[in-house]
Amino acid sequence: MPKKRSGGGLSPTQQAAKFLGVSVLAGAVLAGIALPAVGALGLAAKGSVESFDELPANLKTPPLSQRTTILDSQGGTIASVYSRDRTVVGLKDISPYMQKAIVAIEDSRFYQHGAVDLKGVLRALNNNARSGGVSEGASTLTQQYVKNVFVEEAGDDPTKVAQATQQTIGRKIRELKFAIQVEEELGKKKILENYLNITFFGQQAYGVEAAAQRYFSKSAKDLNLQEAALLAGVVQSPTRYDPVNDEAEAVKRRNVVLTRMAEVGDISRAEADKAQKAPLGLKVSRPKNGCITAVKGASFFCDYVRSVFLSDPVFGKTKEARAKVWNQGGLTIRTTLDPQAQKSVQQSIKDHVNSGDEVATAATIVEPGTGKIVGMGQSRPYGVDVKQHETTLNLSVNQVMGGGAGFQPGSTFKPIVAAAALEGGMPATKTYSSPYKMDYPAPVAACDGKSWNEPGVELTNENETEVGPYDMKEATAKSVNTYYVQMISDIGVCPVTQMAEKMGVARANGQKLEQTPSIALGVTEVSPLTMASAYATFASRGMYCTPVAIESITQRLGNKEKSLEVPKSTCSRAMSETTADTVNTLLKGVVEDGTGTQAGLGSRASAGKTGTTDERYAAWFVGYTPNLAGAVWVGDPKHDRQMVDITIGGVPYDKVFGGAVPGPIWRDMMSGALDGKPAPEFSLVDIPDADKGKDKEKEKDKGDGGGRNDGNNGDQGGGDNGGDAGFPGGVWGDLFQGQGNGGNGPGGRRN
Repeated sequence: MPKKRSGGGLSPTQQAAKFLGVSVLAGAVLAGIALPAVGALGLAAKGSVESFDELPANLKTPPLSQRTTILDSQGGTIASVYSRDRTVVGLKDISPYMQKAIVAIEDSRFYQHGAVDLKGVLRALNNNARSGGVSEGASTLTQQYVKNVFVEEAGDDPTKVAQATQQTIGRKIRELKFAIQVEEELGKKKILENYLNITFFGQQAYGVEAAAQRYFSKSAKDLNLQEAALLAGVVQSPTRYDPVNDEAEAVKRRNVVLTRMAEVGDISRAEADKAQKAPLGLKVSRPKNGCITAVKGASFFCDYVRSVFLSDPVFGKTKEARAKVWNQGGLTIRTTLDPQAQKSVQQSIKDHVNSGDEVATAATIVEPGTGKIVGMGQSRPYGVDVKQHETTLNLSVNQVMGGGAGFQPGSTFKPIVAAAALEGGMPATKTYSSPYKMDYPAPVAACDGKSWNEPGVELTNENETEVGPYDMKEATAKSVNTYYVQMISDIGVCPVTQMAEKMGVARANGQKLEQTPSIALGVTEVSPLTMASAYATFASRGMYCTPVAIESITQRLGNKEKSLEVPKSTCSRAMSETTADTVNTLLKGVVEDGTGTQAGLGSRASAGKTGTTDERYAAWFVGYTPNLAGAVWVGDPKHDRQMVDITIGGVPYDKVFGGAVPGPIWRDMMSGALDGKPAPEFSLVDIPDADKGKDKEKEKDKGDGGGRNDGNNGDQGGGDNGGDAGFPGGVWGDLFQGQGNGGNGPGGRRN
């Protein structure tokens, strides 16, 4: 009976001896187990010979994780992302020197033995017993490959990785059985190919192709003798033999490999001597991973693509399933990003707003009729260095997609109110008294039979000179608040929120739209992407299309490729063509002789709307041509800095209006994006001037002020009017403050 230790059970050496004997008798020898003497790395007495036959018959080999490449619409690379930087290649695309070097140093008898090298096991057992520690292992390349498969399966879970690499009899038994299976099913050449693709070479490089690129900036098929020997030597200990951080150790290890190659006859002694004298010849390519590496300022768009993938059920039923596919990588994602439009977005932002300014800007361009996002950018750079004004918060998108809680759009919401009224049958010649100031009408009908009924809540126009009566065309061009509040009082809140929802307008934080008449003046926080997509509805004559960022995806699994299903834009009619054409006519007037003249595109047909929120925490211009729609927001993401007495892009401003800063950004980015593109015209309608009896009405209301000054601070948009000014404190003051905007007291604005 075997001698036992005082603690019970066999000693590690005795366990190994017993197992080795049984394995020999069974025709399968334990291989790769680095057997220590008593007192050294003790192997847990876990697993048994009996459990060998209870293991599953088939080894589940996971597809190797690889890098994912994100492309623009023209096939240009935006960024590479990966959980493991790996590019799988066939054996024919791996240098013969590399194949010979790895076999020589890791398993020189690879082609002579089966899954287990009995001579190697006996030699390792003898040498380890002599040294009193683990001085030599005996794992074959096949066993090492199997272990790497277990590690790959474990992914980034540290517990699973530990289980896949633990020094236990049980794991070695499992490893052995699968090694035998792999030898039978794959053969030597395929095992070698798989091993070279799965192995870690340090410096974030998995597989020989990534390693060749990392250390020598070349393909694995082009590795010379000394380069191949270096990489083969790194495998045993990527940290210890890291040539980037310890050249001396790397040289020693490389030369050991070269000597071994000469000993087994792969090269001559003279070749080995010559190669050993050669310098390392490193030409290191630093690891580049993630959206931070994106070109053309597309880091935020890149991150949006990732968010789409991880959130859309088309890529997997659960969050975990989608994350697994993303981390697996090997994807080539062609996106909707147009390189010309993206370049123009970034250039315009750079020309008008500095990254270190107190406020930031975010801009997005979409294609009407398709929902394709063709440009997205912002002035704050992508990253985590706050001192460099970096951020990973995508100011262009909703919170769930990596953005914030959004920004109040001010008067850019008014065209949605107009669309709801027109769709309900209101004529475009409709006239309202539109005084300088008034109380919100009460009650105002809301959805589900409810109503807003809070009398005594006051609002004003931007200037005391803005006194009606106005018709829809003039009120839209001048952005008259009281006109639009009277309009929403007539039609009710519900048609407006329903129209907004049809146009894809939702709060950036995911909450429902507010059922209050002040929605007409833009109190609901939204994102630039939302507003660009909504205005694209007007450009496409009433068809709203959900925004999309991905054109196609090809997934590489091993040496095979397949196409994945991708989310498609869903288009639906939000309003009639006549309603859209009427809004287009109204908003064309805004850029021709209204508050948005600084955003005009000259001879190219364009339309849009300015917006400036109360206390000037945010300013907008949202506009479109028949073939592109874009939104520009400028403001403080933290909602702390009012845009009064401020310098933006090196230019001082007494007050910032939607037409003065966002307008020129929009003009320049759209001009560049549309350069060389067709210039179609809008389908316009004739909106006659209404007979408003203006002189009589003004005489009646002269106590409210008269005349108008369109030139506030020389901005050509000085008529940008406010809106929710004059809200009292208490319930309504709190309700409409929104994200620290300072409330809507006197002097507030919603242009």
